[in-house]
Amino acid sequence: MLAKTGSVAFVGVEARLVEVEVDVNTGVPKFTIVGLPAKSVREAEQRTRSALLASQERWPPARVVANLAPAGLRKDGTHFDLPIALGLIAADYGRRLDPNSLADWVVIGELGLDGSVRRVRGALAAALACKRFGRRGLICPAANHAEASVVEGIEVIPVSCLAEACAFLRGDTAPPAVTERRPVSVPSYADLSDVRGQGGAKTAVEIAAAGGHNVLFYGPPGSGKTMLARRVPGILPEMSLAESLEASQIHSVVGLLPEGIALLAHRPFRAPHHNISLSGLIGGGTGLAVPGEVSLAHHGVLFLDEMPLFRRDSLEGLRGPTEEGIVHISRVGGAVSYPARFSLVAAMNPCPCGYLDDRKTPCRCSDLDVDRYKSRLSGPLLDRFDVQIIMSRPTRKELLDDPPGESSADVRIRVQAARAIQTERYGTSLRTNATATKAELDSPELLTTAARNELKSIIDRVELTGRGVIRILRVARTIADLGAHDRVTEDDILNSLTFRLSENLLGAAA
Repeated sequence: MLAKTGSVAFVGVEARLVEVEVDVNTGVPKFTIVGLPAKSVREAEQRTRSALLASQERWPPARVVANLAPAGLRKDGTHFDLPIALGLIAADYGRRLDPNSLADWVVIGELGLDGSVRRVRGALAAALACKRFGRRGLICPAANHAEASVVEGIEVIPVSCLAEACAFLRGDTAPPAVTERRPVSVPSYADLSDVRGQGGAKTAVEIAAAGGHNVLFYGPPGSGKTMLARRVPGILPEMSLAESLEASQIHSVVGLLPEGIALLAHRPFRAPHHNISLSGLIGGGTGLAVPGEVSLAHHGVLFLDEMPLFRRDSLEGLRGPTEEGIVHISRVGGAVSYPARFSLVAAMNPCPCGYLDDRKTPCRCSDLDVDRYKSRLSGPLLDRFDVQIIMSRPTRKELLDDPPGESSADVRIRVQAARAIQTERYGTSLRTNATATKAELDSPELLTTAARNELKSIIDRVELTGRGVIRILRVARTIADLGAHDRVTEDDILNSLTFRLSENLLGAAA
């Protein structure tokens, strides 16, 4: 007898509908899974057998075939356990479950040997696919209920064991009442007022947050580079529902969405270690590529501490995502694309020991060491940082006597006001000055004559490339937005130039 139900396979951050067909028929007793299953799917036989017996269900002494269609789409993950088990029970000549009861449902869940249903990754993506393909609802582990229930317009049935799933499909139990559809994570950002001194660096951070720019901190150990970087998410505007859904879906597919949390209410902050591989940073792996840190930082901040210590290929891999906001990865198992629109924040010392040109601590590095250290960063990579700032260690007076500076909440008000101007300008909250084109920046309506003449003079003096010119215009536009200027002034252009160091300090051509 044949029984059918639905499940999903993940391609990128999307879930694609998979039809799970289970046939129990006469022949030599054997269990076979077909349809391009990965090893984790083939292992479902042993989990399913034990779960059925522990749930007082019969394992049919017959030839059992489970087909996952379409056969050309690779299936990976343990979430196929529950749909296969339900299909097997229904296909066993309808003894315990009507095959028609499985129709129009999408089912996900990993089975324990005792019949329990364990949490799986990708429940939010599965619920979105369920709605997109017009299915009635999603049967999922109880631990995934919060994230799945954020999708309205479908029924979400949480189950903690196989017996509960069977009882619901038989009509013995009613669907649970939904009391809270959107439990969200609570942000816990450190406050900007904790940073003493560093007035110029704080201004640079505010500009970067207001315009969505990438920022590079350059200075000795103890100057507060990491401390300041970790406070960047706290001054960014709150995520919109669309941004929250996109970020949450990525974390759900990877399995990083906290249990009981439906949506990420705060912007992600990712700070990978410098020994991370190219696949770990950009995305990759065997089979179909999985999201990397750049995608996990989508709509948030990616922080690279001690950037020159990262592998050269990993750093160069950032050039595409920082420009396009998307990652394209091709592997033997197929090609996928992941969203990766993030603010890149990086910190670096002036030399390997960190004390080049320091007032108190002598540098121990040779000229060759310094050149080799800086050469790990290419000019095109450095040019992706719109805002570059030199930091020095705060003085004793700044550390002990000066009052606390502005709080993150106060700075966020100005940042949100600048973002509101950009939303009106570009017609969407998903775009900022950091993504503006030259045509959107260089026009008489947005640039004064004096500012244009000053920009021409800068190009002659510094020999900027086209990309360098655009980045100066982008930062100047953000400075003007923070000052509520309709047009970019000469002062805005000059101020934006102070945040470009790669032409003279780091020895790289823009």
